[in-house]
Amino acid sequence: MTRYDVRSPHADEFINHEEILDTLAYAEAHKNDAALARSILQKARANLAPAHDHGTTLTHREASVLLACDDAAVNAEIRQLARDIKQAYYGNRVVLFAPLYLSNWCVNGCLYCPYHAKNRDIPRRKLTQEEIRAEVVALQDMGHKRLAVEAGEDPRHNPLDYILESLQTIYSTKHENGAIRRANVNIAATTEDAYRQLKAAEIGTYILFQETYHRTRYEALHPTGPKADYAWHTEAHDRAMAAGIDDVGLGVLFGLEGYAYEFAGLLMHAEHLEAMFGVGPHTISVPRVQPAMDIDPDAFDNGIPDEMFEKIIALIRIAVPYTGMIISTREAADLRARALQLGVSQISGGSRTSVGGYTDEQRPRDTEQFDVSDTRTLDEVVGWLMDEGHIPSFCTACYRAGRTGDRFMEFCKSGQISSFCVPNALLTLGEYLCDYASPAVAEKGWKMIDAELARVPDDRRRAVAADCLARIRAGERDFRF
Repeated sequence: MTRYDVRSPHADEFINHEEILDTLAYAEAHKNDAALARSILQKARANLAPAHDHGTTLTHREASVLLACDDAAVNAEIRQLARDIKQAYYGNRVVLFAPLYLSNWCVNGCLYCPYHAKNRDIPRRKLTQEEIRAEVVALQDMGHKRLAVEAGEDPRHNPLDYILESLQTIYSTKHENGAIRRANVNIAATTEDAYRQLKAAEIGTYILFQETYHRTRYEALHPTGPKADYAWHTEAHDRAMAAGIDDVGLGVLFGLEGYAYEFAGLLMHAEHLEAMFGVGPHTISVPRVQPAMDIDPDAFDNGIPDEMFEKIIALIRIAVPYTGMIISTREAADLRARALQLGVSQISGGSRTSVGGYTDEQRPRDTEQFDVSDTRTLDEVVGWLMDEGHIPSFCTACYRAGRTGDRFMEFCKSGQISSFCVPNALLTLGEYLCDYASPAVAEKGWKMIDAELARVPDDRRRAVAADCLARIRAGERDFRF
């Protein structure tokens, strides 16, 4: 029997099937133990003071007990604690980004994705560098500063050199006051040498979703292609971090396997990265299976009701308090609003999940990777966030100032990050209001900036931010703390 070892380099040991089954059995046996659940929550409350040594992060087993608990009062406490911890670490800031699909050519056989190699109906497309420039200009003209670069796995159509050239094009494209200041990359598992080249290309976060941590289910869902190798895929973040990419992002596609199994596996992966590298995941994404061409989500019998999905979000925030949590336009606006209260700190806005979608006036449907539920424009999302009490942020300052990996975690876990983040969020919001916002959103935004600036506790930082905002209104750009 394979043993569980959080520090092992082997996938079957740090994501150990028997350990997950034991964890789920323990959680089921103790799901009605409200006293145990409250003792676990009390342990987690230490995270309300981020300046502590961060030694009280919940284990995957403790968090699984809370997930299984069906006591209404305890569940209400979970939701409240998640709100409080999010406020302690991230305040009311919400970072905005957009995906940029470069190519839907793919050699894998993933049964849940319309890009799978056997789909003969989907039009295959790969952007040229000129087309990428046009897409980037369109995204800049919306107001975006941060992208998530996406491409299918295809060594012939989408080799690493193409990704690297595309990143150079993205960073070098400037239109009026627009600039992409951070390009995160979501591409297939690759070699340590390839990760070194991505690092040299100045990517932000390397993002790779596990899809499912259940090996047997994973292998059934990935019958063909390089992605069929479970260990190669699951150990990819280790190779990326060994290569110097110190910000990595995790995620599962909820709905492919039982949610309790995936939840435990996801937390075990975060624990593994902490144990091996001293740095947990920079982000955790929580996508759910959605309809798409050639894909019927009803074919997967592990769907999660909204209430349980929200509980999972809350418990990830409690168990991994420092991580940035991402929810995309897969989800509808009302659920995204609730998720933001419970722990999500990053969202996409104005997204198109098709190759070349931003330069088309009408939303293309034939090359979409999944149906978009929240189809609002970025300006509508920015205005909505402010109505909900959030500061829309286009900030990329930590990445550009070298506050990544363990440097970022040091600031985040100690609570110091907020002293940078609020002023930086306000500066980038000011840029957006000057350059891209509708009149109504601009009026609303400057009122928010004035109110939030008055709350900055450090007199010097408040004065510097006020001066930078005045200079932004006068036409200067790109200030940061």
